[in-house]
Amino acid sequence: MSASFQVICASNSDAILAANLGASPCFAQGLPLHVERGAASATTAYNRGLDATAGDIVIFAHHDVFLPEGWDALLAARLDELSRIHPDWGVVGAFGVGPDTRQFGPVWTSSLGQIIGRVPLAPEPVISLDEMLIVLRRASGLRFDDSQPGWHMYGTDIVCRARASGQGAFALGLPCIHNDRFHDALGADFTESYRWMQARWPAYLPIQTPVTKLSRSGLHLMRERWNMRKSIEMRAGDSVDTGAPAAELAKRCGWADLRPSLD
Repeated sequence: MSASFQVICASNSDAILAANLGASPCFAQGLPLHVERGAASATTAYNRGLDATAGDIVIFAHHDVFLPEGWDALLAARLDELSRIHPDWGVVGAFGVGPDTRQFGPVWTSSLGQIIGRVPLAPEPVISLDEMLIVLRRASGLRFDDSQPGWHMYGTDIVCRARASGQGAFALGLPCIHNDRFHDALGADFTESYRWMQARWPAYLPIQTPVTKLSRSGLHLMRERWNMRKSIEMRAGDSVDTGAPAAELAKRCGWADLRPSLD
């Protein structure tokens, strides 16, 4: 693939950015990184980033994500494969949920202290993507919805947009590190995002997301909150301190250098 890559990040912490995404080897090797600061919502930040950049393939990544050595070359190879099968693809991601609720990764998450998601042996259609890392084909014409509030569920919304346009969304197998902090509960901002998605995509419900199921009744959100309260001590014990060097986490996952996986 001869397409150009562009990474866009919305960040409110230079320290987290420098220790994680900014420390990814691909940037020292010339991959462009555009950082948006001070946006009222993720969708506003990302649409501003789209307007300010020109790459053919746009990678939206959280500031606490680390891309191991060779990640960009692996992405190019995976997209070549996808483009042969689905030339009009819309979006792909590092972690997604299939129509049958299978979870595809693999990614390391510090908040859970483990690698999550099965490895797709071929491009797998998904109905939801985790927001940690989303890849968009600029020629698809897809954009985020500026009216979507906050910082949650825009990964599911952009997948719905891709599905509605007939372009689709896929999981490809893009190992990376999400050095995210432990989340003890879902806040009011998550509820706001959940209600917005219920109203925006009623015809697509239910949708299993990486966090909970989007349903017409919303009972799954209540159930998830209850489950999180019951499991808080166990989950806190499993989580890993985000002070752990991201490159070391990648090494321990066997992802110190992803280039051999291209052989």
